[in-house]
Amino acid sequence: MSFFSPLPKIDHSRVVAAIAAAESHTSGEIRVVIARHPAADPVAAAQRQFERLGMTHTKARNGVLIFLAPRSRTFAVIGDTAVHEKCGDAFWRLLTAAMTLHFKRGDFTAGLVHGIEHAGQLLAEQFPRGADDQDELPNRVEETD
Repeated sequence: MSFFSPLPKIDHSRVVAAIAAAESHTSGEIRVVIARHPAADPVAAAQRQFERLGMTHTKARNGVLIFLAPRSRTFAVIGDTAVHEKCGDAFWRLLTAAMTLHFKRGDFTAGLVHGIEHAGQLLAEQFPRGADDQDELPNRVEETD
């Protein structure tokens, strides 16, 4: 996806709070990466970050990564194998279209929070949190060069 507004400061605490809230209802894991470099192919870049962050090592293979590359004005949302099996392409198209609307308005925090909330709803429906579930990955915004 591409968007057209310059990147303002992102409220990391609001994004992290959205991740924690979404993950409180699911065994799934949600991560956010903001790249300081351009990403001509945001999906490929997201897949590299997915691997680097160890997201393929979650117990249920139910992680979702939101990758944002402001310098190239692109982003991608990708999920692990179990997520793809459950949601299908329509979910990803609707999610990225809604996030793009926020990004075009220049509200990047709201776009990220929207993506996290909707990914969290899907994860909660398909991968509900069990009594013994533990957070497998840290809830934070990663910035990468």
